[in-house]
Amino acid sequence: MLPAGTGAVAVAVAVAVALPAGAVAVGTGALAVAVAVAVAVAVAVALPAAPALRHRLSRSALLCAAGRYRRRLEALGSEVRRSQERRLRRLLPPGTARGSEAFRERQPLGQRCPDGAPGGQVPPLRPWALLRGCWGTDPPLQGSLLYLDALHAAFPQALAPRGTALLSWVPGRPRAPPAGWPLPTLYCTPAEAGTLPSRAAALRAQLLFALRERGLCVLEAGLAAELHDALAALRASWPELAQDVALGRLSPQPGLPEGARGRLQALLAPDAARAAELRAECARGFEGIVRRLWPRLEVVVVGTAHGAEQLYRNALRQADCEGLPFYCPFYRADGALLGVNLWPEEPVPRFLLCPDWAFCEFLPCPAEEEPQTVLLDELWEGREYGLVLTARPGEYRCRAGEVLRVTGFHKQCPVVEPVRREGQALSVRGENIPEERFCRSLRRAVGMWPGARLVDYVCVESALLGASSGACAPHYEVFVELRGLRDLSEGQRYKLDQCLQEDFPIYKSFRFKGSIGPLRLHLVGAGAFARLREALGSPLPMPRVLREQRLLQLVQSTVIS
Repeated sequence: MLPAGTGAVAVAVAVAVALPAGAVAVGTGALAVAVAVAVAVAVAVALPAAPALRHRLSRSALLCAAGRYRRRLEALGSEVRRSQERRLRRLLPPGTARGSEAFRERQPLGQRCPDGAPGGQVPPLRPWALLRGCWGTDPPLQGSLLYLDALHAAFPQALAPRGTALLSWVPGRPRAPPAGWPLPTLYCTPAEAGTLPSRAAALRAQLLFALRERGLCVLEAGLAAELHDALAALRASWPELAQDVALGRLSPQPGLPEGARGRLQALLAPDAARAAELRAECARGFEGIVRRLWPRLEVVVVGTAHGAEQLYRNALRQADCEGLPFYCPFYRADGALLGVNLWPEEPVPRFLLCPDWAFCEFLPCPAEEEPQTVLLDELWEGREYGLVLTARPGEYRCRAGEVLRVTGFHKQCPVVEPVRREGQALSVRGENIPEERFCRSLRRAVGMWPGARLVDYVCVESALLGASSGACAPHYEVFVELRGLRDLSEGQRYKLDQCLQEDFPIYKSFRFKGSIGPLRLHLVGAGAFARLREALGSPLPMPRVLREQRLLQLVQSTVIS
């Protein structure tokens, strides 16, 4: 009798041998790599009783495929326009006039991309997927292969089995998979823990599994805010978490169904020694707590750490995650994977836009009266552009609402840094204060309040308040969570309005004329923004300007000063 899984090996080899001529045309080197990768993965699948060997074989196969695609990406970087034209042809209906010029003449510039565009359910990895991935266009797979390659090169121990803990809430159908999804044996956190209906319950369950593993090499989160909130839960309830580790128990929590709790608890085992270590380290304080709890940790990986998430990343780097590098591997916009960060050790994330993942156009900033887009190979270093996206059939030339700055080039491929989200600007009289510049003014004002540290904030334009805003001129209302300060004097509150007037002459002009009223600043209690993120209902970056009444009412209910 053949061992279990031998059929999978035979199928992989047969499929590779029977590849169509167009696939073979990519070169015998690619074919050899593809066959080797598929066979290695199939053998790994056939070894369920040897998890360590299975992990090593799968890792080797994936790194082999990653090296092949990295070389392919280098080649694509020398023919960006051709790659973009090829990608556009795949997205257009059969029989459509081809070419980007004809496409732009025929298709009007669209409005915003559809909200909540899905990232797509990621299927289990099969050998055939890797065969296609060596030369086809499968952005989620190719992006993850590049991630594994870059991570392994910079942090050699990062791909250890069960050496990665994932802290990410993915209720229902996930928008984006974990960075290392082709190699699930990386993770010590069970997938079910992230799909619980409650965000707080999901992060706490994942944190519990992470705390059990002293030898973690990588701490991964979908958003920097998720890691921030998980560590806030550790600060608030470390005695209970240590007790759960000691007893091998998952305590009942709101939003944790009893059936799911039973299944997850069955994966736990008592560990009194690790619990004692947790108690000792938490009792010492929380500066640098992450490195003390996991002394082998090499890197913190966050799916999104730019834009609105940068506030949390900076806070983590200065306190809980002090001394650890942060790596943000991917750039996504509206559910589409567009770029990859090939430089894990650099402190500021920047992304190479891959020319065969989506058809991209760009609107120069500031906007022109008659906007004309430029293409991927027509960008200038140092300039900012609004992103126009054609990533899925039927959704053409959509404005992504993202502004990117070109920081350089890798061959012909632009390397970009996300700057701001256009829909998060403040404007009650057309003054248009961008998200990142408002945050800069707010941080400057907080720096004038002795002992205060900014934890989080959101803004509201007074029109959303309706009659409750009174008869005053249109204005901003700002809700902040601070650490180190429990109340604000009127003089301190005025500092933010003063900073905005100094930083934005147009705002100062409107304030002087009385067209815009004084800013109103509110202090909210601890945990208010974790509740707000729960209420958002999906793992998206934090909105900095609230547009919904229900979210406004929630944050108003948490005001303490």
